[in-house]
Amino acid sequence: MSQLSRRGALRLLGSLGAAGAAAPFLSACGSSNDDDTSTASKGTVKIGLLLPETGANKFIGDDMRQGFDLFLTLNGRRLGGYDVQLVAADEGETKESAKAAMEKLKQEKVLAVTGIASAQAMVEVRDIVEQAHIPLIGSNASPPQLSTLYIWRTSYVDTELGVALGEYVASQLGGGTAAMIASESIGRDAVQGFQQTLVSAGGRIESQATYVPAGAADFNSFLQPLRNSQTVKAIFAFFAGSQAEAFVKQYSAAFRDKNPKIPLFGPGFLTEGPLLKQQGDAARDVWTSFNYSPDLDNAANRRFAAEYQKKHQVSPTTYAMASYDAGAVLNQALGLVEGELSGESLNAAIGRVGQISSPRGEWQFNTNRSPQQRWYLRQVRWDGAVLSNNVVSELDTLG
Repeated sequence: MSQLSRRGALRLLGSLGAAGAAAPFLSACGSSNDDDTSTASKGTVKIGLLLPETGANKFIGDDMRQGFDLFLTLNGRRLGGYDVQLVAADEGETKESAKAAMEKLKQEKVLAVTGIASAQAMVEVRDIVEQAHIPLIGSNASPPQLSTLYIWRTSYVDTELGVALGEYVASQLGGGTAAMIASESIGRDAVQGFQQTLVSAGGRIESQATYVPAGAADFNSFLQPLRNSQTVKAIFAFFAGSQAEAFVKQYSAAFRDKNPKIPLFGPGFLTEGPLLKQQGDAARDVWTSFNYSPDLDNAANRRFAAEYQKKHQVSPTTYAMASYDAGAVLNQALGLVEGELSGESLNAAIGRVGQISSPRGEWQFNTNRSPQQRWYLRQVRWDGAVLSNNVVSELDTLG
């Protein structure tokens, strides 16, 4: 099935009313209890949502909240047979605000926490989580080295964002080289993963990566020398938020009259969510790797994407998907707990959760408590009158 027909099918499901159209796919959501409110509740569990409600990452926090809430809605507002009381705390945009938010949730005596947008925040709350024995299901960025007992990830570890692209880009160089640029605040792990994988696959780098300050908005000093390069055949860029918007626009302008232009590769959030609309046609043909795309053709995603589109009038992002899966993990784990329910017993049950039938495709936790999952190569293309991240092919399974 072509990508266009997949997207057309998703729109059709949404327009017909996804709840009715997608009913046959209930069992694919990773739960045997979907929509089951016919039995008596086992009681109430208090779940913390640690999300950025303010600051530059607010749009990520909004998507994460909406993804988790959608799972609850489709599951009768229960997890593992328990009614759910949500307690929200604002991660903000600093490690200090994240730590304060986690302390608040600890004082609220939540059973478990989900969320966290930034890797810095994950590191900052680690000790609180471990000492309080509160299971944390992280659903966005996470540093590669995070030795814990109580922190699990439904997203990825940051090196994988580059590792997923390394071999493919190496195959496209044709004897040339790859140039790399990233934000100094968030890009180093992914750049390291990309470089190591590319070199191992026989590719060559032009020079060491260029790291720019987090607030930088002018990238022409990097882009202009590449216009006349005889060796650079690919650019790998790691940016998010306003920097991603600015970089993609300046990349497009720098190569507008050059044919062929050097292709741009990066992690999926280079063009994810509202950024793609803000970048407009400048993002056309940009290549990204990610663990999710809303046009994936599987039963769980047909339901998830249609229901999300119906409720929010936009396609879901990886942020929403990973938070939706956090709901699936908690749902299954709570159903596995035997005896007294506590942070310790729930954490042990999470370790017994098997495969999750996810919108991204089936995955399971590895020994590092992060997903073993398939990654996808996407390209920005016009889908009718809308620019979209379209899946081109599968990449490696990582984790």
